[in-house]
Amino acid sequence: MSQYTDNASKSMDKCIEALKANFSRVRTGRANPHILDSIRVDYYGQPTPVTQLAGVKVPEASMLVVEPWDKTSLKAIEKAIETSDLGITPSNDGACIRLPFPKPTEERRRELAKECSQMAEEGRVAVRNVRREANGKVERDEELPEDVQTREKKAIQKLTDSHVALIDELLKAKTAEVMEI
Repeated sequence: MSQYTDNASKSMDKCIEALKANFSRVRTGRANPHILDSIRVDYYGQPTPVTQLAGVKVPEASMLVVEPWDKTSLKAIEKAIETSDLGITPSNDGACIRLPFPKPTEERRRELAKECSQMAEEGRVAVRNVRREANGKVERDEELPEDVQTREKKAIQKLTDSHVALIDELLKAKTAEVMEI
């Protein structure tokens, strides 16, 4: 691989990782600890991620249990989860916080599948933008002969096609997960 395809591959891989991170935040009927990644708790005046203050367990498919290491932070964690846009009501039993994940309705599952499709399309656009930038760099390199430029562009296109296919596979899997009852 040349420097152009290598750089393009690394950038496209980052696009895939970003898409996976976005997909992990989509709330399905199944409990997913990554849904708490974006929640910050006011802990001694510092916004701190929930995952740094507590252990998050999945005792059953539709329940998350958050057990803080410092029991004094229990109320702050509960408040942060309540004020977040998760749409889950936490229940505090004095030692841990339980987060029940209700099964989404058919209409909500369709909305989530549509959301996932939009995320996938954004991922495809990001991959294509990387392709455009890489092709531009190849074209601007005046030291490369024309046949080498053509070969580089074909290699970049192959990379693009494989990454777009991977995005399609990820979307198919996530849509199946979301639509699962």
